[in-house]
Amino acid sequence: MPARSADNEDAGRRWPAGVLGLEPRAASIPLSCLHEVFGAAEAWELEVGRPVIRLHVGEPAFPAPPEAAEALGAAARDGRTSYTAVEGMPELRLALAGKLEAANGHRTGSDLIFVTPGSCQGIAAVLHSVAVAGGELLLPELHWPIHLQQCLLAGLRPVFYPLRADFSPDLDGLAAAGSRSTIAVLVNSPANPSGAVLGEETLTAILELAHSRGWHVISDEAYEDFVYEGAHLSMAALEAGLPSTERRVFSTFTFSKSYAMTGYRLGYVAVPHARATRALRAVQEASIVAPSTPVQHAGLAALASRRALDQNRAAVRAGRDLVVDELAGTSLLRHVPAGGWYALLDVGETGLGAEGFAARFLREHDVAVAPGSGFALRPVVTRDGGVSAVEAAASARTLIRVAFCGDLDLLASGLERLVAFAGSLGLVGSAS
Repeated sequence: MPARSADNEDAGRRWPAGVLGLEPRAASIPLSCLHEVFGAAEAWELEVGRPVIRLHVGEPAFPAPPEAAEALGAAARDGRTSYTAVEGMPELRLALAGKLEAANGHRTGSDLIFVTPGSCQGIAAVLHSVAVAGGELLLPELHWPIHLQQCLLAGLRPVFYPLRADFSPDLDGLAAAGSRSTIAVLVNSPANPSGAVLGEETLTAILELAHSRGWHVISDEAYEDFVYEGAHLSMAALEAGLPSTERRVFSTFTFSKSYAMTGYRLGYVAVPHARATRALRAVQEASIVAPSTPVQHAGLAALASRRALDQNRAAVRAGRDLVVDELAGTSLLRHVPAGGWYALLDVGETGLGAEGFAARFLREHDVAVAPGSGFALRPVVTRDGGVSAVEAAASARTLIRVAFCGDLDLLASGLERLVAFAGSLGLVGSAS
């Protein structure tokens, strides 16, 4: 992916300069590759009149628990639609505290939990709540594109820490990436896009480094219930023996994955100590006032549906296993995802880069995939926090991300077309 100006998507339609003659910082932040692929898939469907197999998006085939839908409707019908506290409904926060202790090993109280419109907004709010002038955020070199956008919107400078061949953090590289300006490190396990699941040894090492350097830790645990090899460990559980005043982990969670409530927009944040609540409360109040009340009732009902969690995990596990089976004997899948909803494939042997492969695959086979280059953007950040140019790390330029959380028949058809297309381009070798 060559270097490009940050407003490349709107060439010829530049934002009109304000009183100071400057472009708004947000206008320079690159849109994610997911936004681009969404648009391309929709445009292609309209052009050819055929459905596109959407392997680019983490949208599950299974629905939200019926209890959630019923609770949402009942709250709306009964008039339970007034504002709640900015932190969320007390009864939902209390239930979340119980869930965190029982399932995640947190020792926390409901006073340290904030309900959010999805974990995406929760992470953004946390970043705004800890941001300082000139601060830097450590991000993994392969990351969810929204994490980068959130970092830049908060006025932080992204610094990328290296990953090993198995997509786990290179701990020496992480330590070297930190500086006196580092305020936080973001950890995502199970990871999007790689599916890497970090074990206790790695998480402990990162946490010890954060404590020694005075960093906050932001733990994105959106895929906590989708682990196929090993087990999920919440970073905050490693601080359970510490007084709350000494803890550093902000944990973010979502109902979108475990409960398939993607469009409900519901998540939550557990902050490490009472000092953190004031700043996060100010951010929440200024940006959302309060979470949606009917949606919170839906979340409270969903929490009781253990059966849905087990069924959903089994469904996505079947998709993961299908990817492994269908791509056996090729060099496309170099690392089996241990968790999450996605697999990273390497199309380098086809002679195409990720973006060229994805574009041709869509137009020739009606299948959308996400170019991995979009998960490894390296922005050039100006002194005022804007982005003057962006390019992708060379290591990701032949990677594509495939979602395996959708309909199994469509996934099988998409994978069959993928193998055929890669073969027509001369793919050789076997999976390693």
